[in-house]
Amino acid sequence: MEYISAKEAADKWGISKRRVQVLCAEKRIEGANKVGMVWVIPKEADKPVDERRKSNS
Repeated sequence: MEYISAKEAADKWGISKRRVQVLCAEKRIEGANKVGMVWVIPKEADKPVDERRKSNS
């Protein structure tokens, strides 16, 4: 399995590195693990849905 860093995931998903770190800490990215002080995320992981936004449907 290939892994990417929080910075690489942030660039891929169009969000900040800090937001990716928060999502990892909240266990919202499946397969993300902390190695030392760095989050590693599976390369094929999907961007979690932003639960902070409400839909107007």
